[in-house]
Amino acid sequence: MQFAFLYPWLYRILQLTFPHCLWSAHTSEAIVALTFDDGPHPEYTLQLLDVLDEFGIVASFFWLGSCVRRYPEVAKAVFNRGHWIALHGDTHRSFPQLTAKELKTSLESTQVSIARACDLPLTWVRERVRDVRPPNGLFTPQTLQWLHQWGYRPVMWSVVPEDWVCPGISIVVDRVMRQVKPGSLVVLHDGQLGGAEVAIHTQEIVERLQQQKYRFVNIDELWQLNLCQISG
Repeated sequence: MQFAFLYPWLYRILQLTFPHCLWSAHTSEAIVALTFDDGPHPEYTLQLLDVLDEFGIVASFFWLGSCVRRYPEVAKAVFNRGHWIALHGDTHRSFPQLTAKELKTSLESTQVSIARACDLPLTWVRERVRDVRPPNGLFTPQTLQWLHQWGYRPVMWSVVPEDWVCPGISIVVDRVMRQVKPGSLVVLHDGQLGGAEVAIHTQEIVERLQQQKYRFVNIDELWQLNLCQISG
């Protein structure tokens, strides 16, 4: 069963209920963040990188530690191109199923894998790679409490076209274009599920958004915009 029709309603409810997560940016500027879950993948991620390179835009990647260890050269290619790196857990196991110790270990293990794959100091990764998106977007108030306690930043979404069920390229693109607005945070997938068409999805979405004068940013820029609004 597909639930794409529910996500816009869930977004409106959840962003109000859990305001300390990043759901989108509060701005009238035509900016959008493209984010990709479940990678890196040896074929799909590299195809996606070619598209991002072609348009000269930045994106944000939420990685599984197990995939980083399996394809370290792909992870390094993403990082070397200047894209924002974030965490999706060591495996795709739902966060609410994990104990505090298991969740903390999952995130720290992924950071270690990223440091090794990208030839980075672990201290740098622990300081900079601290954005976390729960697999399947599933979390509890306890999950968020732990993430904040450990210094991580929970990142969610505002546009979810449900590309992982492969409904068709035109459907995915249409769902994004109907929902996107200034400050949107779009979730796509470059992993095993949904990744086969991610390069095509991204190319069509980018072309259409550029026609509407959108600028592409990473999730850190969305955080900074929201912080400026709060402090202002």
